[in-house]
Amino acid sequence: MAPRKKDQPGFSRRTFLKTVGAGGVAAGVLGPKAAEGQAVKAVGPGAVPIQLNINGKVHRLEVEPRVTLLDAVRNRLNITGVKRVCDRGACGACTMIVDGETVYACSTLAIEMQGKMIRTVEGLAEGTVLHPVQQAFCEHDGLMCGFCTPGFVTATVALLEKNSKPTKEQARRALDGNICRCGTYARVLEAALDPKASGVRRG
Repeated sequence: MAPRKKDQPGFSRRTFLKTVGAGGVAAGVLGPKAAEGQAVKAVGPGAVPIQLNINGKVHRLEVEPRVTLLDAVRNRLNITGVKRVCDRGACGACTMIVDGETVYACSTLAIEMQGKMIRTVEGLAEGTVLHPVQQAFCEHDGLMCGFCTPGFVTATVALLEKNSKPTKEQARRALDGNICRCGTYARVLEAALDPKASGVRRG
């Protein structure tokens, strides 16, 4: 194959990767609709300003585009109820509720969460009054060391907000992305299936 001349138009692999990467980040910052029709502009690698709505409060901060939601929440905002365990989206300890759906915060970019309603375990109780799901976990001893508990609680809340009377199999499937090294699965399921827990408050 003849070598391409210097003045011959072409599209290198490096140019392609830069364009695709910049486009993805731009969509995360601007939103898909706002990004349409606009020239692609690279974001980063330095910190950029973002806003996160967490537990009903808007937080303004500056983070690099590569920062995960978990790092932004724990390290920058000091909201530490959500735990870091596997850091690879495999254990569920960092589970948060975003627009009604559970997400692994360790595998989610903070910059992509702008404009969404984010809920952590801190946002469930009302003052000193525990959320019904938190109370059910206490009554059924659905915890041991506690590292996995915030993730299980938020995942259970998300389940019961969609299905207030799940079967045992439905509850098991909804929570199968969360791992408990202490093996308290039976009691976690008891808490999730407790009729009192199903009276969940909507966020």
